[in-house]
Amino acid sequence: MGTDEECSIVLELSENDPFFDKKKKLLQSKGFSPKERICLTSSSEPGWMNASAKILLQIARIIQLNELELYFAEDDACTSVEFYSARNELEALNLIVLLIDTSLSSCTHLHTNILQGLRQTILDLISDFGDKNSMKGVVEKNHSCDKEECLIEWGESNGVKTQLKIAYVEGAGRGAIARRDLKVGDIALEIPVSVIISEEVVHETDMYRVLKEVDGISSETILLLWSMKEKYNCDSKFKVYFDTLPEKFNTDGTLLFEEIMQARQHLHAQYDELFPALCNEFPDIFPRELYTWEKFLWACELWYSNSMTIMYSDGKLRTCLIPIAGFLNHSLCPHVMHYGKVDPSTNSLKFRLSRPCRSGEECCLSYGNYSSSHLITFYGFLPEGDNPYDVIPLDIDGYDVDSIEDKPVSNWTTHMVRGTWLSNNHSTFYYGLPAPLLEHLRRSRSPMLRTKTFLQGNLENELEVLEDLICIFDDMMDNMGDIDLDNSENCNWDERLAMNFKNLQRRIACSVSTSCHAGVNMLKNELYKCMAEDIRG
Repeated sequence: MGTDEECSIVLELSENDPFFDKKKKLLQSKGFSPKERICLTSSSEPGWMNASAKILLQIARIIQLNELELYFAEDDACTSVEFYSARNELEALNLIVLLIDTSLSSCTHLHTNILQGLRQTILDLISDFGDKNSMKGVVEKNHSCDKEECLIEWGESNGVKTQLKIAYVEGAGRGAIARRDLKVGDIALEIPVSVIISEEVVHETDMYRVLKEVDGISSETILLLWSMKEKYNCDSKFKVYFDTLPEKFNTDGTLLFEEIMQARQHLHAQYDELFPALCNEFPDIFPRELYTWEKFLWACELWYSNSMTIMYSDGKLRTCLIPIAGFLNHSLCPHVMHYGKVDPSTNSLKFRLSRPCRSGEECCLSYGNYSSSHLITFYGFLPEGDNPYDVIPLDIDGYDVDSIEDKPVSNWTTHMVRGTWLSNNHSTFYYGLPAPLLEHLRRSRSPMLRTKTFLQGNLENELEVLEDLICIFDDMMDNMGDIDLDNSENCNWDERLAMNFKNLQRRIACSVSTSCHAGVNMLKNELYKCMAEDIRG
């Protein structure tokens, strides 16, 4: 906050940010410093409030970039970016709201109206962004949710506070629906630690006294084995919760993926190490009929797809099952973004909104910054919309044609591409591709050339880079083969899921190849101009 004469907001990039130097460079390319004070003195000019909000947002976006977003953000260093990702946009806008609220708590009466006006402007931006970028779930009316309603009642009788109800959502199974209009900052769901399933729940059982003596067994495996038995315990405190769980999880069908096949083999080896030995030695604790391979796999899928990592008040991270919260589905433009830390003042987990949720609308959270491959593998679904975390990693360590050994080619150690439709910059020297990748390939080919200048040597080098990329991605598409989407309706859901994922990978590769071809045409035109000038000159 500024002095009595001025009203201002300070946005500062922390020096402890692991990507401080890269973000500082990006800020400077847009004319900002790592610590920027934005004056908010009221002006008679129309639109001054929106102009101030726009500047604040430009800076906040860069401060909130994660590593992957930053990798792809560099291609837009000289362009006007609409937004980097839904996650980044909501984080940036909520950061500004937090700074305004902090200023309001200590400002003079003279500045209150300015700050409140700016706060409302930012809240309007959050609401508009959610409306434009979220996928609206359609509630199905013809499904019974009696078990889920019993779970809500059980939760509320045990201290849960919720503004949500459970319903079936078209194409997504069960989801959480807002009972009333919820604003930014409202708590949609509050879960006391006492109803969270964590390792503490198991510690008082006879099972734990046996398992803690097993060499190398993890707390996650202990929880998994406990849940296999607890599911059938009629006297369990969590019986109502277990009654709402499916007999089969969608993740089982995604075994079409090679990595899942490998994971299943690993799980079977883990199972064989424990059973039937535990059943033979402790038959009362581990009844043979409850500890089959099929039930073990069910428990694995339960914990893979429903567990959350929570930081407790003691600072320790614990893997937990959280009744009711498990019904909140994932969204690329979520309502709830931060929910992984117990509030020590209430000893509860709070699901606070980062954007509004209207009455009757599905309330979603973010499972994390995951690719579609990860979401299919562990949760059994392909997200709707363009996922900015869908990337194709590139193994180009050996791409050292004519490079100088002692000259670093890039300060990024790994490279990747994503769908070029996500980029705003398809001009010469950019092509919708990530700048770190292009810079690495340019300097690997010709380290001494000055890049991004319309000189013949640079243009020829640029052509070679794009032609090499075309070869890489055309070969990649050939290896993917054709996808018969016309017959997808006749396939099982898991086969259809695999086909859609393969089609997504092909679409990304195709977009890169197409952008490179367009770039080659642009470069040939520039090269023609360059050579024509040399002839005239």
